[in-house]
Amino acid sequence: MSGMDKMKNKAEELAGQGKEAAGKATDNRDLEAEGHADQASGNAKQAGEKVKDIFK
Repeated sequence: MSGMDKMKNKAEELAGQGKEAAGKATDNRDLEAEGHADQASGNAKQAGEKVKDIFK
C-alpha cells in the first residue's frame, strides 16, 4: 500500500505542476494557486510516507 500511496502523491504533485504552468501561461492566478497548493499537498504526503518508511 505504501508504494501505491507514493505513486498517488507524486501524481498529485505532477498534476499541480501542470496546473501551475497552465495558470501562468493563461495568466489565471486562481489556477496557478490551485496548482501550487496541489504541489504542496503532494510534497507533504510524500514526507509522511518517508517518515513511515523510517519506522519500518
